[in-house]
Amino acid sequence: MELRKVDPRVLLEDPNNTRRTQVHPAYDDQLLASIRATGGPVQPPVIKERDGILYISAGHRRVKACIRAEFPEIYVLVVQSDDKADIMASLAENLVRQGLNTVDTWRAMEALVGAGWTEDAVATALNLPGRTVKRLRLCGSIHNAVLEQMARGDEPNERELRIIASAPREDQAEAWKSFKPKKNERVAWNSYARSLDKRRMYAREADFDEATAKAHGIVWNEDLFEQADQDSRYTTQVEDFLGAQHEWMEHHLPKKGVILTVGTDGQPKLPSKAVRNWSSSRKSDTIGHYVDERTGKITTIAYSMPADKTAKAGKGKGKTGSAPQAEEVVTLPKTRPPVTQDGLKRIGDLQTDALHKAFAEDEIDDLTLIGLLVLAFAGKNVEVRTGIANEELRFHGREILAGRITENGILTADPDTLRKAARDALQIALGLRTTNYGGNSGLVARIAGAAVNADRHLGGMASEEFLSCLSKAEIEAVASAQGILPKPIGKLTRAAVVAHFKDGDYVYPGAQFGLSPDEIASHTVAGNRRQVGFDDDGVEDGEPHGDPDAPDLEDAA
Repeated sequence: MELRKVDPRVLLEDPNNTRRTQVHPAYDDQLLASIRATGGPVQPPVIKERDGILYISAGHRRVKACIRAEFPEIYVLVVQSDDKADIMASLAENLVRQGLNTVDTWRAMEALVGAGWTEDAVATALNLPGRTVKRLRLCGSIHNAVLEQMARGDEPNERELRIIASAPREDQAEAWKSFKPKKNERVAWNSYARSLDKRRMYAREADFDEATAKAHGIVWNEDLFEQADQDSRYTTQVEDFLGAQHEWMEHHLPKKGVILTVGTDGQPKLPSKAVRNWSSSRKSDTIGHYVDERTGKITTIAYSMPADKTAKAGKGKGKTGSAPQAEEVVTLPKTRPPVTQDGLKRIGDLQTDALHKAFAEDEIDDLTLIGLLVLAFAGKNVEVRTGIANEELRFHGREILAGRITENGILTADPDTLRKAARDALQIALGLRTTNYGGNSGLVARIAGAAVNADRHLGGMASEEFLSCLSKAEIEAVASAQGILPKPIGKLTRAAVVAHFKDGDYVYPGAQFGLSPDEIASHTVAGNRRQVGFDDDGVEDGEPHGDPDAPDLEDAA
């Protein structure tokens, strides 16, 4: 074994190198930044010499990074050549190694800072975003006992880590007494984080300005786990935030606007006999303003008051007048809808299963897949409240997918992994199942189902259980479409339809994914409601940015 200084350009690729597939360029950029910052590879590449030629046994990427960094010479470790041992060494180097856990990374980072490295310098050397370095340094706010558990490989997810790091150390220590796991058990991180969670009010939801914030003594903290392009400032001074919002609302109340109080259920209190308008507001409506105490946002609702029923009778000739005659009220007979709510629920279940089967099994070209992803996160259920049945995937599915396609914060470049994750993401986001926790994406899921021809996966509707959800008129229409004569009662007609399909399958037309003409018209109206695009700053074109009554900045200057 010999430590030798050589020109990295003379080193040749070893034909026994196990790694044949190239890593993502981002990993190479990260290694290059680290080598430049440290003046060379921390661990010298291992070189084998055969017939005077130097072959790289271990450290191919380090050598390439040194060449990119234009180092004239680097130290290498020259060892004896053994083909069998070389193959095992190459496999072990690429397979058995494992990255540092969060706590070890943080401790190493703190050691660098203690040695005089700035956060920016650490970020540059490791090719990491500055926010990532700041986020890792939040470990310094975590109670030691919690850090020790994390160092064992039992770590909370990012959301839980954010909550824990934001809580005072004394609160963490007190809560840890209840959640400290037994030997060889894992922490119930979600429950531990929930016990430390405090309500937050975000600056991006505030209508008041900084002067008002200071007047109310509001102090902003930065949430380093939020997206970098968002205003991530928040405060836990909930009452002060709500008070500032109320003050702004009182001073900026528009004409004919009223301020509503909020009940103990968090809902605004309307005047007696007022009727809330859930659709587009009318000119005759009153607009009520209130502060949503859950989010801190100033919210508006429209409502109307009933007409005065004590209208005076019109005056006629002489001393007597004739009261207006009441209009005749025609009561239409109630008709049963074509499909009961239970039937619609069953349709939603069958549609969801068919949709998910299409996402999982059928060919979907890349352009369609991208379009489906856009549709998925435009669904009305997106927070995301998913209709997927698996509870683990329902609560943590997006985190699981994110972990599957990323490593050390870098997105994988493997097409198969990305495609599989995209299909799974569609199953999480899009569905038509009706549940207590949401899950129905609405028309966008129907459009997606039509795009991938999910109708072919529908079936199982020629059953007594499903057909009993149809009205008498609807089951007769189904029978007529199949050439079945209607029976005296709906039950017999239904039985005839079931018997007709005993050797086949049946799909109720109303369960198919294609939109009806009325639904297409509704969807088109919704899409054309605002025929404008979005600027780079995320504000819609054609709309004034900010307060339209605010003075022009150039004029103010």
